[in-house]
Amino acid sequence: MKLVSYLVDGSDQLAFLHNNRLYDCDLVNPALPNSMNMFLNYWEDMFPIAQATNAAIVEGRISEDRGALIDDVNILAPVPFPTSCRDGYAFRQHVAAARRNRKVPMIEEFDQYPIFYFTNHHSIQGPGDIKCMPDHFEKLDFELEASIVICKAGRNIKAEDADEYIGGLMIMNDMSARRLQMEEMLLNLGPAKGKDFSTVIGPCLVTLDELEQYEIAPKENHNGKAWKLSMKCWVNGEQVSDGNLGDMDWTFAELVERCSYGATIFPGDVIGSGTVGTGCFLELNGTGKLNNPDYPEQWLKEGDVVEMEIEGLGRLKNTIVKENEEEFSILKRKKI
Repeated sequence: MKLVSYLVDGSDQLAFLHNNRLYDCDLVNPALPNSMNMFLNYWEDMFPIAQATNAAIVEGRISEDRGALIDDVNILAPVPFPTSCRDGYAFRQHVAAARRNRKVPMIEEFDQYPIFYFTNHHSIQGPGDIKCMPDHFEKLDFELEASIVICKAGRNIKAEDADEYIGGLMIMNDMSARRLQMEEMLLNLGPAKGKDFSTVIGPCLVTLDELEQYEIAPKENHNGKAWKLSMKCWVNGEQVSDGNLGDMDWTFAELVERCSYGATIFPGDVIGSGTVGTGCFLELNGTGKLNNPDYPEQWLKEGDVVEMEIEGLGRLKNTIVKENEEEFSILKRKKI
């Protein structure tokens, strides 16, 4: 199934997506909830009903007339109100390249355990404008990732059992203001202000049954589902990234194990994969400068259009905008 949340009369409406049409869940089947939040909280009861309803749509047993065109509505994040948002660090290729570009050795601990950080779940958004303040434009960056949403509560979950807690996959763009991020992390804390202004997910949530054809074995000595899905990013129509979800070293199941150790995870928790290799300007600029000291750095600017695509998960499009004309800068308020 592909599930979309969109705006109707100021509220989020959950819908099935098929052939670019949206079918409101509660209208095509009154037994289903009208919001992603409710669907996730009653996942085990709702999922089989939703599967049967989705099959009826795909097979043409529910009329197209009952579906609105996706281009005619205001698409939200598939999970508009996540209960939390964590982001992992699961691609060795990205970590190794970033450290090589800084001329520091690969950190051995990467291969010992997965890590993550918490980001601002209130700044989750879907397709559309990404609002940025002046300081965000100091080395503004995208990060091409995949993400999952948790569909049932659990605690101390072992990786071998963790896939059943995953509701589905989404594209994620973990936006980053690199100057803010780098300055605050000099104090060995963060990232915070470099990350908390926007995290984009969407355009839809794709359930795991829809992705079975893409399943591959995880990396050696790892546990959990893995998928071979191409990952690409374009900025203003020019392709800048080319990776694959199958290159994840740590699986989402292993991230769930780490996240749930001694802590309860809840339906609606979002967990990102971390950046795929080539998946951000920070890495691309570093590699470019390593090979050519005169390489011109590229960062996102006002008006730039960022488009991300992951095979099977859709295409996510955002435009970078200035939040207001006031030149309010926390960087300029630093104490001397």
